[in-house]
Amino acid sequence: MSQYAMAFDYELCINCRACEVACKEENGIIRGADKHRLWIEVHESGGSFYELSQNRDEFMPKQCNQCTNAFCEEACPVDAIYHNKHGVVITEANKCILCMKCIEACPYNARYVDDKRKFVDKCIFCSDTRLARGESTTACQITCPAKLRYFGDIDDENSEISKILKQREYFQFPVGNNGVHLYYLKPIKKKEKNS
Repeated sequence: MSQYAMAFDYELCINCRACEVACKEENGIIRGADKHRLWIEVHESGGSFYELSQNRDEFMPKQCNQCTNAFCEEACPVDAIYHNKHGVVITEANKCILCMKCIEACPYNARYVDDKRKFVDKCIFCSDTRLARGESTTACQITCPAKLRYFGDIDDENSEISKILKQREYFQFPVGNNGVHLYYLKPIKKKEKNS
């Protein structure tokens, strides 16, 4: 079994929202739907995510953290949530009873009700579309003009994500022992010029 993950060089984000549009197009989600699968969180200048002094707004890509110990999976009373062969947390639409317990359990507000298909959905790293077709990128990654997303199997030392995580420092947003698989690359400190 592999473990797919995503890393963000979030400082490169220009808030163009191409990732959101690509995700909605790939997954048949209504355009304009807020916080469906992925979204960009905006923090005004001075409210830095990584406690670095910034003179500009910061944009943070947000989505399901693909937890190893997923609270949503534990909360589901009908076992509709499981990890697939890529280590991605999936919801079986035909088993979901819309009890909303997974929504309440998720500390990342990453789950939402898909009104078209009538089940609770979230980001699944394009498992049922692009990965199922044998592609190695997600719709959001391939579309990003700033190329800030890295994706792949972290258990494969030759994958793009494994390489970048060896080169750069990063931080995550774990809750308890949930074991998250989103990585935020720390900004590279610019060398000060000698005066």
